[in-house]
Amino acid sequence: MSRLTGAGEQRGVEVIDEQGDTVPMPAVDQAALADELKPAEPKPPSPFNGTIVKKVAIGLAVCLVAGAGYAGLRQVANAPADPNAPVGSRDPQTSTTPDDEAAAGVQRATDGGAVLTAMADAVKDKSRTAFLDTVDPQSSAFKVSARTIFENLEQLPIGTFQFRYVSDDIGALAPDRTAELGGTASWLAQVEVSWQLTGYDVKPARAILPVTFVMRDGKAYAASFSDRFVAGQRRPVWTLGALNVAKGDRSLVISLKSKAQADAYVAVADRAVTSVSKVWGKAWPQKVVVYLPAKQSQMEAVLGAAPNTYTQIAAVTMAELDQPQSGAPVRIVANPKLFEELGKQGRRIVLTHETTHVASTATASPVPLWLAEGFADYVAFTAVPVQDESAAKELFKAIRAGKVPAALPDTNAFAASSADLSQAYESAWLACRLISEREGQAALVKFYRAVHASKSTSGLADAFKSILGMTEQEFVVEWQKYLKRLAGA
Repeated sequence: MSRLTGAGEQRGVEVIDEQGDTVPMPAVDQAALADELKPAEPKPPSPFNGTIVKKVAIGLAVCLVAGAGYAGLRQVANAPADPNAPVGSRDPQTSTTPDDEAAAGVQRATDGGAVLTAMADAVKDKSRTAFLDTVDPQSSAFKVSARTIFENLEQLPIGTFQFRYVSDDIGALAPDRTAELGGTASWLAQVEVSWQLTGYDVKPARAILPVTFVMRDGKAYAASFSDRFVAGQRRPVWTLGALNVAKGDRSLVISLKSKAQADAYVAVADRAVTSVSKVWGKAWPQKVVVYLPAKQSQMEAVLGAAPNTYTQIAAVTMAELDQPQSGAPVRIVANPKLFEELGKQGRRIVLTHETTHVASTATASPVPLWLAEGFADYVAFTAVPVQDESAAKELFKAIRAGKVPAALPDTNAFAASSADLSQAYESAWLACRLISEREGQAALVKFYRAVHASKSTSGLADAFKSILGMTEQEFVVEWQKYLKRLAGA
């Protein structure tokens, strides 16, 4: 193809408490922990769990511009045992009683929790020495990594930073890893980390880290943050390598490549915020956080994505939480290779598109994908005009061959594997532009907001009727005529 396209996406994500609200990360309740450590009943699969391709969403398809979208994967809070773990990696049968096992679990949580509390306090106090004192003195590689992590957190405008010991599995570490660690005991725990960027986040971002602990001379230490990640487990950007941070008037750019790169994109991101506000209005925080990975694998780690999922995608907007929710911290994550290849105009279009998703809270919105994508394209092309023949090349080609879309593109049309992905984005954009040309830009924004705010399953149909004065079927007929006229068919 003459352009890069596509975006497999999912709605944003967040961990919430039983009342549906976010909660601070308290110290472990030792009195209740014994019960918590008992095997849990199997839970039904979450509707947000699964691979990227199961649920497709926001992406941008334009001439010479890769797709871009919003994504979020269901986080694994209590990671299952590794099915590929060596046979015998779990403890053999012993004579210990359930009470003994529960007591041992409480002790591990107490020891590990103390390490995590010391780590979090060190971050808050900006004490590198205290932070590194929590790291296993014999884990030289993690010592280096921990130093980088602390330096990264020092650069970020951290408001809150907390760890919470979630669970552990004494059989999760392979025998050779246990032997390598040595010590009197070692184990792998699932730990929830939350952090909030002051001035950018309404609620904390959250992720699960697999933290390895080791006991030496009666003292617990952290020995790794990466012994066992499972599919779908996101990694905080500050654990992936040395960060370079640049702050603009309306943006925070976090680069895993260079300070020069971070500085270069601040102005582009700031400009994108201004462009979006001109269309959407100023009733949003008007701030964006942009991640610039240095390599594809880092992008996939941040998103919790399988390898090569985003090879043809320039950027993705994700909620750095585990369930769709208003106020979730949202990040724009760029694909390092493709983003650089776009050129100045392409990068501006992509960032404006993605910033539109941030402003419209698309990661927690019920709007259909054609409206979310089409509206983001509309805003991007309003800011950076592109000739129709270039921006809708694939669609016009199909129409001239007699293949006029029969309906507005559905969810499947935006799948990364869709053969008509380019046409889905192009036709969605032109549907939104038709609404603007027919009723005015303010009506397009009103239409989007009405669908977004509706609590009814008939929200889209209601908006068509109340704002456009027609049914969706009547709009489709008019849209088909519009497309044929633009294509000269």
